[in-house]
Amino acid sequence: MKDTYLVRNYSINCKGNLIDLSTPKIMSIVNTTPDSFYDGGKYNTIEKALQKVELDISNNTTFIDVGGYSSKPNANHVTEEEELKRTIPTIEAILNSFPKAVISIDTFRGKVAKEAIEAGAAMINDISAFELDKEMINTLSTYKVPYVLMHMEGTPQNMQENPCYKNVVKDIIQFLDNKISKLKTFGIHDIVVDPGFGFGKTLSNNYELIANLNYFTSLNHPLLVGVSRKSMIYKLLNTSILKSINGTTALNMYSLLNGANILRVHDAKEANECIQIFNEIQKF
Repeated sequence: MKDTYLVRNYSINCKGNLIDLSTPKIMSIVNTTPDSFYDGGKYNTIEKALQKVELDISNNTTFIDVGGYSSKPNANHVTEEEELKRTIPTIEAILNSFPKAVISIDTFRGKVAKEAIEAGAAMINDISAFELDKEMINTLSTYKVPYVLMHMEGTPQNMQENPCYKNVVKDIIQFLDNKISKLKTFGIHDIVVDPGFGFGKTLSNNYELIANLNYFTSLNHPLLVGVSRKSMIYKLLNTSILKSINGTTALNMYSLLNGANILRVHDAKEANECIQIFNEIQKF
């Protein structure tokens, strides 16, 4: 029997278009940085980014997540000016070539989010839950675009130094619930929640979160899972980032079975195949 508590009938409003999340969707990662943990430098020219977007759209990607600030552990700090130079021209080029693309801006900075929205981005993906830049809440209040609310302990520079929780599942659900309440006071209701795998979590924390993923559906908002090629996979399996796609797919399927609405991935083809199989299972 299917688990009836896994509510999936959500939709979010992206520039006037309602995107139905009752069936899972793909968010494709387009890093414009030279130092991202998996694909740093692979898409840091507009031509390369456009090639990836074209390929990902052909594999049923719904959201294109453009980021210009690497958030891997101990990542180099990047100035706001540099982040803008990396992201805004890429967003404009993507929309020029693919006018119907739904662009998400992956940033914790309010000004970068603002300029990205004005350039045509439809949503904001913020690793910091508006904690690292007070301007983010102002941008959200003004534009009221869908917002991915993610949990992170610390900053990318120090988040893995000593992650500590009383109960990692309860602590993060409570954190997200408090943030949701605050966002709603600003009139922001299109909220997607993300437990933040790998962001201030030990290997054990990450798997405890995955094992209890269904509890995040109690927040009554769409659930995004981003585990693509992360160290929680290749460290456990004693392999490498390049050989972590099988583990990624395994976790993606487990996530779908436990309530995920959006998979944030590097590899759209494999994610699309995973969702196709999942959707076929759901028919019965």
